[in-house]
Formats: sequence, C-alpha cells, structure tokens
Amino acid sequence: MINIKTLLVMLTAYLLGSIPFGLIVGKLVTGRDIRDQGSGNTGATNAYRLMGFKFGLLVAFLDIGKGVVAVKIAQLFLGNASSDLLILLAGVMAIVGHNLSVFLKFDGGRGVATSVGVLGSLAFIEVLIVGAVWFAIIVFTRYVSLGSITGAVMLPILMLLFGEPLIIIGFGVLISAFVIYSHKPNIKRLLNGNENKISWPNN
Repeated sequence: MINIKTLLVMLTAYLLGSIPFGLIVGKLVTGRDIRDQGSGNTGATNAYRLMGFKFGLLVAFLDIGKGVVAVKIAQLFLGNASSDLLILLAGVMAIVGHNLSVFLKFDGGRGVATSVGVLGSLAFIEVLIVGAVWFAIIVFTRYVSLGSITGAVMLPILMLLFGEPLIIIGFGVLISAFVIYSHKPNIKRLLNGNENKISWPNN
C-alpha cells in the first residue's frame, strides 16, 4: 500500500542515488568537471580516467554505498513480510537517481556501481561471481563497458540457477535491462571498434 512513509522512502532513495559523487570528488581533487572527460558521465570509470585508480575506487565505493543505503533505509522503514516489492522499488529509485540525477539536470552515470550495491544487499553470492567475471574481462580487454554488459546478462541467469525468489529474479532482469540500455552508446562504440579503453596505473 502506497502511503506518505512509502513515498518519502522512495524520494529519499532517489535523492540519495542522485548524489553525483564522481562530480563532487572530481571537483574537490582536480577542480575540473568529470563530465568534460572521457565518456562524459559521472561514474567511477570516468573518475578513474580523470583522477587515477585511488579516487576512481573511492567513487565506486561511494556509488555502491548509495545502493546499499537505499535498500537498508527501505528495510528499516518498510520492512515486513509484504514489503519485498517496495524494498526492491527503493533500490530501483536509487539507480534511477544515479542515472537521471535531479542535481545534474537528469543526467548521470550508467548505474552499474549503484546496481551492485542494491543487488549485493539482496543476492550477494551472485553479485560476487558477476564481479569476478567483470574484473577478468576488464583485465583482459580493458573495456569496462564490456565487463558491465556481460555481468548484466549473467546476473539474472545466476539468480535463476541459485534458486532466488521470483521477485528477486524479476528485479535482476529489470536492473540488467536498465544497465544494458544505459550502455547503448558504449555498445555502438564497441561494435564500431572505437570504445574507450582504460589504462592501468603503471601505464
């Protein structure tokens, strides 16, 4: 049932997701707008390109944290046997906030790190496996986008294999579709052979 408390939780999750940590850290560290670099979004990959490994990792952890905190807030205020769908919806709102931030005129990142935070709170083992595959793909190809897209395809399949509840699997499908859709420009660049690669810290 939708009530004022539920609406406030959803709004909080969206606003939390909307916090552009990549932009904030970039401004504090370099004085530059991260959106003027690389892919032009505010995610951890672009932060890595602008500020290096240490600050890229910091942005990734902060963006993951947005997803975790949004789920925890929903569990705290909406947690009961009938509220699984609302808790999942709060996670979706955090991801939407990251991708379509009200603070950035409804622009943002690709939603991968925040999705990891949301899903890691609900299906930890599956996310851990996807994370390992994501990392391996990046090591061998240096395409972060390819790792993210592959992980998005794998996630609902793993959830099904691990016997997660249907509502969690459905959520995984929704998040995976959202991540893949948000990577449409990257998919085009991958197919055209001009996608941005990352450089390792010693390069």
